[in-house]
Amino acid sequence: MEPVIVIGNGIAGISCARHLRKQSDVPICIISEEDPYFFSRTALMYVYMGHMPWKDLYPYEPHFWKKNRLDLVQDRVTRIAPDTQTLVLQSGKEMRYSQLVLALGSKPRSLAIPGIDFTGVQGLYHKQDLEQLEALTPKIQRASVIGGGLIGVELAEMLHSRGIEVDFWVRESSFWNNVLPPEESAMLHTHIRQHGIRLHLNTEIKALYGNAAGEVSQIQAQELAPQPCDFVGVTVGVEPHIDFLRETSLETDRGILVNPYLETSWEGVYAIGDCAQLQSPPKGRRSTEAVWYVGRMMGETLAQTLAGKRTPYRPGPWFNSAKFFDIEYQTYGAVSAQPDPEKESQRFWKHPTANRLIRFSFDPRNDQFLGVNSLGIRLRHAYFDQHLNRNSTLEEVLADLRQAYFEPEFSPQYHNQILKVISTSEAL
Repeated sequence: MEPVIVIGNGIAGISCARHLRKQSDVPICIISEEDPYFFSRTALMYVYMGHMPWKDLYPYEPHFWKKNRLDLVQDRVTRIAPDTQTLVLQSGKEMRYSQLVLALGSKPRSLAIPGIDFTGVQGLYHKQDLEQLEALTPKIQRASVIGGGLIGVELAEMLHSRGIEVDFWVRESSFWNNVLPPEESAMLHTHIRQHGIRLHLNTEIKALYGNAAGEVSQIQAQELAPQPCDFVGVTVGVEPHIDFLRETSLETDRGILVNPYLETSWEGVYAIGDCAQLQSPPKGRRSTEAVWYVGRMMGETLAQTLAGKRTPYRPGPWFNSAKFFDIEYQTYGAVSAQPDPEKESQRFWKHPTANRLIRFSFDPRNDQFLGVNSLGIRLRHAYFDQHLNRNSTLEEVLADLRQAYFEPEFSPQYHNQILKVISTSEAL
């Protein structure tokens, strides 16, 4: 019997393989060129910062895979022949499959600027990226990070933790203001600067310069004079890692196009995680979502179908979380950076001195709760997920808000202030 083959051992591919094994005895093979074993990609920064050892990146012991009859192959797939259900690997080996799962993940976007190929210029996504950064670190005194997203602020924090001077170059007028409303964005870019990071807003990088050895040595932003740097982190986002499939008959756009059952245009071939693009995304969701929990949910959903219980992908309301140095961020539902006043109103409470903020979004036409942002306040996902699925009103959400706080000691301190401001303030 030919195996179910999963290409990619990130959270999407491994979730699919693990949950399929719980329900089926079919042979399962997982192929990855990055590392033979699944590791926690989100923890790479903590290894570099000395908070955890390399070995703790791996959630499962090596014997786990053999015990669960999950075959691992460290190689690269160079070609897929769907008519014969065959894979060709870089090593020259060919493998046949019964069903194929494409969990190819993302790759960092690059920049089309002079000097991008100098040594010391890289992204931060793969394990090999961290190994390369570790090797370069002893020579880095001043670093630059280009791009104001989540990976960018993580890399700035990582470098700063090693005593390296960091210039953080952001094209936008305020940090992450394409995602966050003005107050949240302002709080974060102030916080970043307070940690000693030189945050440059409204700047676009024009060129990188190097030394005789081919190592990056300077960075130039717009009309500014070139600034010294020994390392440049390019963190301008990620894109689906599907280049080797672009010239095939597989239907693609930004990612691999899939239907609600995560099926591609090739029979018996599925796509999940960062590389998948939903042809008809559910309301309130995007067609591609390069987020850890999305990969996990897609993997678990597809496992049902592969085990014989055909199951559509229904992710529910959007949620996400991150950490900006020591400020935790959470979002549930829809909170627009620039809301349409006819469709979305917002109210927020901000602590007068501490980095704590909570914002509620609702429909002004019927008071329906749309979403919530929080900075420095830990909230319970289940509480807001329940209200979003019920189409509750803002008043109904506020009525039991004490249940939403993850930290009970927070509730008596600020709960009444939050209720007073959110219930009585004029909508934004």
